[in-house]
Amino acid sequence: MEQINFEHAYQLKKLELEAMLEVTQAINSNLPEEQLFRIFYFTLRANLNIQKFALFVYDNDHWDCKVHHNPNLKVNELELDDEVIRKIDRLATTDSLPEVYRKEFGQVFPIKHKEQTLAYMFMNSEQPELLGGDTDMKFVRALTNIIIVAIENKKLARQQLEQKAMQRELEIAKDVQRFLFPKKLPKTKELQVEAKYLPHHQVGGDYYDYIEIDPAKFLVCVADVSGKGVPAAILMSNFQASLRTLARKTVDLREIVHELNHQVMQNANGENFITAFLGLFDRETGTLQYVNSGHNPPYMINRETEEITTLEKGSTILGILDKLPFLNMGEIAGLNNFQLFCFTDGLTETFNEQEDVWGPEQLLAYLKENYKLPLDQLHEGIFNEIELFRQSEPHHDDITMLSCAYRKI
Repeated sequence: MEQINFEHAYQLKKLELEAMLEVTQAINSNLPEEQLFRIFYFTLRANLNIQKFALFVYDNDHWDCKVHHNPNLKVNELELDDEVIRKIDRLATTDSLPEVYRKEFGQVFPIKHKEQTLAYMFMNSEQPELLGGDTDMKFVRALTNIIIVAIENKKLARQQLEQKAMQRELEIAKDVQRFLFPKKLPKTKELQVEAKYLPHHQVGGDYYDYIEIDPAKFLVCVADVSGKGVPAAILMSNFQASLRTLARKTVDLREIVHELNHQVMQNANGENFITAFLGLFDRETGTLQYVNSGHNPPYMINRETEEITTLEKGSTILGILDKLPFLNMGEIAGLNNFQLFCFTDGLTETFNEQEDVWGPEQLLAYLKENYKLPLDQLHEGIFNEIELFRQSEPHHDDITMLSCAYRKI
């Protein structure tokens, strides 16, 4: 009998060693997670002859049963109560767990890495002869720990690669976006144009532009593209290229906006859209023509009468329909001394900790009191206002301000 027990122990140790070597080779060969779990399963079933077990791994914010064997139960359909299972921090019985676990399994132990619990292993302790004693339980724990930690390291490596790729994508998008903005804005006695851009992330979806069409006419534009990253930057790049090409061919805003809508629809396939404001000013006639395509209405300040109006006429958002259902061009004549203030929704959708919003009313009140300031000081003052208002609440969107001040000389 003693010889039989010795032979059994020897064979078991041999199987354990072979299993450990196989797992180590699989990890070194960088095999997929599915194959590692498969090796783990066959090691428990064929080498150690364990009849019932279930390995739950924390994945995507829930406990997922990755490996299991239990003829009496569909273990992969079970759900772990996070509050209950988290109380188990070492090898323990299942006495504190729901009946379904107490009935089928006798022991459970956590798998930890750097104080973080990665998984829980359930096993049947009602047939101790199948486990080969406490020594073999230690082997199962060691094997489980090696498998789970190896898979966790694979996940971390994959996340690092994804983060590097994302960072590279953001750098590309940032470079693309930097080239979109005009390098120089006019600052003469007659015309001053000032812009301030504050991206929410490294790369935002806002865009502004100033295009001098001829000595008498210029066009300003503020736009906001849905989405972020390289796709948004490329879409906005196409939008800018289309706008500048169209502005060289025609000064008909209706034609320009219809064509922009077509281009956005073609480039984005209806998956992204753009809100935009386009304003075309003729110095000789003192007339501003504009189209607001679903954008936040800019403020027009007549410095001679001190009247402030919002510029709302236009169309729907660009890029959501093949053809715009309507397009109304606004027109204001007799402008000899005015100021135009354009912005994106990140400005008037600034929240504080109490979830109050710094909205259009606050912006309008500030403009009434301070519009005579130099444009750069006006922008800086508005930014300081929203910084004080939001307290420690972070910005939730990009912020862009574009001001245009004209005085006929």
